[in-house]
Amino acid sequence: MVVQNSKRFLQFSEGWKNTIARVAFLNCDPLFHSLESPWKTLAAPPSWLTGHLLRKDCVLAPIPAADYAKYSDELILVPELGICSKGEVGSVLLFGTSDISDMSSIALPSDSASSVALLKYILKSKNLSPKFKTMAPEIEPMLDECDGALLIGDRALEYARNHPTKVRVDLGQAWLEDTEKPMVFGVFAARKDTPINDVIKAQKELLKSLDLFESSMEYRDSVINRAMEKSGLPRSRLEKYFGEVFNRLDKPHIEGLNEFLSKACDMPNGAEFLRN
Repeated sequence: MVVQNSKRFLQFSEGWKNTIARVAFLNCDPLFHSLESPWKTLAAPPSWLTGHLLRKDCVLAPIPAADYAKYSDELILVPELGICSKGEVGSVLLFGTSDISDMSSIALPSDSASSVALLKYILKSKNLSPKFKTMAPEIEPMLDECDGALLIGDRALEYARNHPTKVRVDLGQAWLEDTEKPMVFGVFAARKDTPINDVIKAQKELLKSLDLFESSMEYRDSVINRAMEKSGLPRSRLEKYFGEVFNRLDKPHIEGLNEFLSKACDMPNGAEFLRN
């Protein structure tokens, strides 16, 4: 991890160009599993990574797509990389004991912008208007105070495994049903003032890992074995999960991203990608 001094708002710290931020969830494991020196990683929840990127703590970071919309004047997207689904995502879930149409209040997590924006869009499309309360992403207190609770990442995976009947909506699937397009929850972004060669070097390093994950059973097994150690989830669930979450940002996902930015984030012009 690179820790910057009080001048971090004015200049990059030494070694920043070798630092790539990552989400502290399983969904980026295929990209970062084989990352080696001189590359360093800076792990944090999705909403924190946006701040790290804006403060110049790293060369690029996977941030919520909704945060990209908010800071698009300062940021540019890195091609081919993302945190995506083609339907069920398995780790962005609305929990509760009643149907979504019967929820009068929903607790929202404080650690993700895209999932919150997506849920609000889905509710609006169904003409539903529950009250919202932003809380720490701890499911039991959330459900104690509200009828529903939105949870993301590893916490969502674990709680869904132990309480499958409380899963009311998979937001990736709900988006697909509404738009017939895949969903992009996270995008890899860099500051517009970052030297382009440094961004490209970092991108190529992550794409090298992604190529291995997609082509090598040995590498894929290594990623899943490590994920089992970290999460305690069984191999069968992780095999399924890494078929629900994708890190390859292809043309259909870009179309889905642009629709999400337009419909849920008030960004009708869509995403701007780095060009060599």
